[in-house]
Amino acid sequence: MQGSAGRVLVVDDEKDFCQVLFVLLKTEGFDPMIAHDGETALAMIEQGLPDAMLLDIRMQGIDGIEVLKRSKKIAPKIPVLMMTGYGGIGGAVEAIKAGADDYLSKPLDNEVLIERLRQAIWSTRSLKKASSDPVDAKIPATLSLAEIMGPSEAILKVINDVRLVASSDFTVIIQGESGTGKELIARSIHQASLRAQAPVIPLDCGAIPETLFESELFGYEKGAFTGAINQQAGKFEMAQGGTLFLDEIGNMPRNCQTKLLRAIQERTFFRIGGRKPVNVDVRLLVATNQDLVAKVPGGLFSRDLFYRLSEFTILIPPLRDRKEDIIHLAKRFLKATNLELNKKVRRFSDSALEILVEYPWPGNVRQLRSAVRRAVLQADTVIRPEHLSIERAQQEIDTGISPNPVDSSLDGFSLKDIVRRAVIDVERRTLARVLRKTKGNKAEAARLLLVDYKTIHSKIKQYGITIHSEGNDEQEK
Repeated sequence: MQGSAGRVLVVDDEKDFCQVLFVLLKTEGFDPMIAHDGETALAMIEQGLPDAMLLDIRMQGIDGIEVLKRSKKIAPKIPVLMMTGYGGIGGAVEAIKAGADDYLSKPLDNEVLIERLRQAIWSTRSLKKASSDPVDAKIPATLSLAEIMGPSEAILKVINDVRLVASSDFTVIIQGESGTGKELIARSIHQASLRAQAPVIPLDCGAIPETLFESELFGYEKGAFTGAINQQAGKFEMAQGGTLFLDEIGNMPRNCQTKLLRAIQERTFFRIGGRKPVNVDVRLLVATNQDLVAKVPGGLFSRDLFYRLSEFTILIPPLRDRKEDIIHLAKRFLKATNLELNKKVRRFSDSALEILVEYPWPGNVRQLRSAVRRAVLQADTVIRPEHLSIERAQQEIDTGISPNPVDSSLDGFSLKDIVRRAVIDVERRTLARVLRKTKGNKAEAARLLLVDYKTIHSKIKQYGITIHSEGNDEQEK
């Protein structure tokens, strides 16, 4: 274990995929091991080899859920992160109930994978240390935040706040612009808490249509409404014993705020159509890119709920206010993208670094990461200003107009291709305009454009849309 970030067992019957993960984990300082079937994985666990396990949910022979259940009987404290190439929340619910610590969809986001692995392993080490050193037991779980978020004094203060509040059961408001890392902070608090071995369940309050919000939060009984063919647990119930993370809580419908307040205070609620109360023991962490205090006087946010939530507040400053973190993050993203693309881009030129530091980054860390990834794709050995093109890209998004979107490069394109490009451009600009009008509320944008929420969400991701309007940033989650 000395000199290693941890021994990670990768269990997947796709050999090429395992090899890619092996190289990634090795590069990030882990000691990776591979098992291509469940029986081999369980034998390695019985020998006490891994500190964490990355486990595919669908495999030949014993499937991932069965391996998970058996592994928890052998070594219940080993953190397990499930992986799947198949969508749907059903697998995630089943995995969490069976004892999984996290659930990741393929294709994996390398940054997210490494971040969650480190937190899971640090958390396990912290719990082992707690009996001999209870005062400092939770410190290691937050140490990697400086590496992930940056070395600035502002981030060090955030880390100290995480360490201060983690061991309590306080409700925490995490406030910051979109793309600053609010969910990362929420997961760090959870992993450093006494609830770390229970699940952390996220819910994006801006991603759920108002008519479905209550069922997402509290669940429903069989027959409660048309289409309710089975009983369904809500996010509150899924987080039993652990943490419920409500992202962008400022977008929560007003009528649901009252029901949430009652559930928090009474630690009980009713599923839709239910007559039997459901008792829960859940810690609540919430995040917002809005000023909740300003929303209270006009009745847009419940005063009582705000007072109940604001037991502790963590403010994450925007990237433009902590410029010393920009170069640190850019170099980290460069390294990760090199690995992903199998490239050898060595560095940023001085002029490129100057542009990165001086740019205001309205999309914060998420926008910086996208810009660096795009630059690594284009560069050969050195990233230069022409590889960044961030000012032009942001101008197009802010104005909703790209210069000569079709006329600038017609050569070599068929009429069909030209029309397709024009339609995409109009669709992107229209969506950007509507999102600015709704101040980033995706559910409201879906209603105005007469499409379902999933279409809005997928289009935002497809076009990489970032909105910066009237002090409010909206970026695809």
